[in-house]
Amino acid sequence: MDTTRFQDCIDACNACAAACDHCAASCLQEDDVKMMAGCIALDMDCSQLCRLAAGYMARGSRFARELCRLCAEVCAACAEECGKHDADHCQQCAAACRRCAEACRAMAA
Repeated sequence: MDTTRFQDCIDACNACAAACDHCAASCLQEDDVKMMAGCIALDMDCSQLCRLAAGYMARGSRFARELCRLCAEVCAACAEECGKHDADHCQQCAAACRRCAEACRAMAA
């Protein structure tokens, strides 16, 4: 299987994972960490799933499309949650999640 056709999605997943890691770490530095708990939890879920999806695509796994469907769902949820917060790291994460969700949906189609 030629995995180069998945490169845009792999890149979007890796960028999203990095943005989610940064957002979670930054949320932990906020004054009201408890208010950010949902954001942090979704950041961690999204980051891990994005890395997993990127690996599946890079290996040409027969399950890559199914995993990318789920990844798109989690990225959309993370984008929605992060988008509720005014912090720059949350807004940047939301944008990366939206890009990744779009790329994963296209890959899974």
